[in-house]
Amino acid sequence: MALISTVSPENAEGIIKEGYDLYMKRIGIIPRPLEMMSASPALFELQLRRVEYFAKHPTLSFALLAHIRYLVAHNLGYGFCLDLNRHILKKQGVEEADIRKMEADPSQSLLEENESAMLAFVVKAVKAPGSVSAEEVQGLKAMGWEDRDMVDALAHGVSMIDHAIMMQVFQMDQNCMVG
Repeated sequence: MALISTVSPENAEGIIKEGYDLYMKRIGIIPRPLEMMSASPALFELQLRRVEYFAKHPTLSFALLAHIRYLVAHNLGYGFCLDLNRHILKKQGVEEADIRKMEADPSQSLLEENESAMLAFVVKAVKAPGSVSAEEVQGLKAMGWEDRDMVDALAHGVSMIDHAIMMQVFQMDQNCMVG
């Protein structure tokens, strides 16, 4: 049982109802981390704005972002959202063998070369922040990525960490999905 009270879909009002409705419409479920954020309506709203920002990102594709979420969750042992993001990857046509290959080496994803390089950068940076070199950043720039893209992609990956910690602290259900 969770250590905090959250807003159930049946009792949602205002911005929380809007957010829950948005997720039900887009993916048919409400992720548990989003439900956790309902305990703080202001943070919930910030999270929704962040989701919308990435949904409309001019250079980071939906596929790249799903790969980032999956591999960061995988590397952190963040079981809460492995299943959801694996499901999203499979809906994009990624086979189980390809997922296993990518888990071992993120640069082996089925993404375009520049996106695979960005994915590998984010995974490496999350695993070992001090290990990223100037040459790696320059390599991403040579592939057409801008500073903003690197910051945004890394922020997307790092955001998995705060949810992972909070879900554990508040003993939220290990199942990533509600509904």
